[in-house]
Amino acid sequence: MTVEEFKLPDVGEGVAEGELVSWLVAPGDRVEEDQPVAEVETDKALVEVPSSYDGVVEKLFAEEGEMVPVGDVIISFRVDEEGDAEAAAADDAGTETAPEPDSADESAAEPVAEEADAEAADAEPDTPSGRTFAPPSARRLARELGVDVAAVDGSGPGGRVSESDVRAHAEGGAGSADASGDDDAPEPRPAPTPTDAGSGDRKVAVSKRNGDGATASAGSAAGGDTTLATPATRKAARERGVDVDDVPTDETRDGEAFVTAEAVDAYADALESAAEPTPDPEPVDVGAGTEPAVSDAADGSTAAGTTADASETEAPADGDETVPYRGVRRTIGKQMERSKYTAPHVTHHDTAEVDALVEAREELKPTAEARDVKLTYMPFVMKAIVAGLKEYPYLNSELREEDEEIVLKGEYNLGIAVATDAGLMVPVVENVDEKGLFELADEVNDLAARARERKLKPAEMKGGTFSITNFGAIGGEYATPIINYPETAILGLGAIEERPVVRERDGASEVVPAPTLPLSLSIDHRVVDGAVAARFANTVMEHLENPLLLLNQ
Repeated sequence: MTVEEFKLPDVGEGVAEGELVSWLVAPGDRVEEDQPVAEVETDKALVEVPSSYDGVVEKLFAEEGEMVPVGDVIISFRVDEEGDAEAAAADDAGTETAPEPDSADESAAEPVAEEADAEAADAEPDTPSGRTFAPPSARRLARELGVDVAAVDGSGPGGRVSESDVRAHAEGGAGSADASGDDDAPEPRPAPTPTDAGSGDRKVAVSKRNGDGATASAGSAAGGDTTLATPATRKAARERGVDVDDVPTDETRDGEAFVTAEAVDAYADALESAAEPTPDPEPVDVGAGTEPAVSDAADGSTAAGTTADASETEAPADGDETVPYRGVRRTIGKQMERSKYTAPHVTHHDTAEVDALVEAREELKPTAEARDVKLTYMPFVMKAIVAGLKEYPYLNSELREEDEEIVLKGEYNLGIAVATDAGLMVPVVENVDEKGLFELADEVNDLAARARERKLKPAEMKGGTFSITNFGAIGGEYATPIINYPETAILGLGAIEERPVVRERDGASEVVPAPTLPLSLSIDHRVVDGAVAARFANTVMEHLENPLLLLNQ
């Protein structure tokens, strides 16, 4: 058995970090490869993270609610090595290969490991420990690529072979071995050692295991680091220009050295004090009583104490509540900012008189219920929009500024904004022009339900060509919707209610109550003129006011 660490994978295009919402397993649980082990919320969606190993959960390295950068270790597994069975069968004494020792049993375990390694040497070529260590996923990849896993130089602890090592070998490289051929040669580090920074006898917070199970100091084996630190501490280290592996600490967690944000700050301050003073290329004159400017540089050049001063200045007042600005909420903010400050918005307002639409829906509801479909007004609106987009294709387009061209989309994929507890999500219904009212109703209901449960896949929120937002479901008449950039237009729907309208009757005008639907159409004025927007809205209203026209859509 060996202990394998599992890092948070790239769970979405362009995602750098995620919030670990919940663990689906606990230490001691047996898991299979591809079994979900955690739920992670990214700035795009809530996704399940599958295991890459068959084994038993050894330890969880992140707590629920923590922000974890992609590539950080989140969980470890006790994994059965394929070579263990062969080694045990070859062992005349019947001694099983011992797991890597933790502390006092280290010296007693070494002879057992050496004996097993010697007997397994005939089956596999020599490695630093006499055996080839590779997880099942790496071995499977090696078989797929036609690579002899025993010939791959492993970059992991004790020469363990990873999938990236297999790929590098298959591409003609030499794995991650050093060019000098010395696998144990440490990588040079630009930062001073903990001793240089006045660490005393404290340990660096890096636990590394060599092939013999011994714990090595920082930098002794490239690629074998297990840094015990929270994601927030890692972020603080990056901001101060410090390698978290080098930070000394007196604290421990489960017997291992553990780094805190305070230790990172103290270490960075010590490095700055120990460094020889160098002139600032652009010195800043700070007058008396003036706070020093906060630098955005990641090299730790900000004067000591600045971070503390900034945090004191920005501390919330008594009674205030702070809410993390991340995940879906941060994505919405960035997308809205990009859209508003990129596309010049113009909003066209109008109102459709929908007596006939209300009647048509009432007539179709029993048929829909018989098919177990909840029929709302949304499918009718979607069909009316497709009619307008076919007649005015510039509202179903995308402006590509770099190429200086407008792409008129040939598909009608409508995004439906859904309000959730985490913020607004916009699942996309594809090929609306090819689907009937009941089919659209069923698909919209399914997407909306899964959006509220945070079970949408990232792919289900991509590829939209036009969006709809139904603020009328909550209340309200008109709004100024922000375009779901890089789309060109978005239609906002108010509440269908009885409002006073002017009708001609017997040659005279009279004001009567009638169900009406307020419409708010926002357009990118670089692509769509106001007159075109008005004509598009007229076409949409014409189809809503005469539902029989929707039969042709």
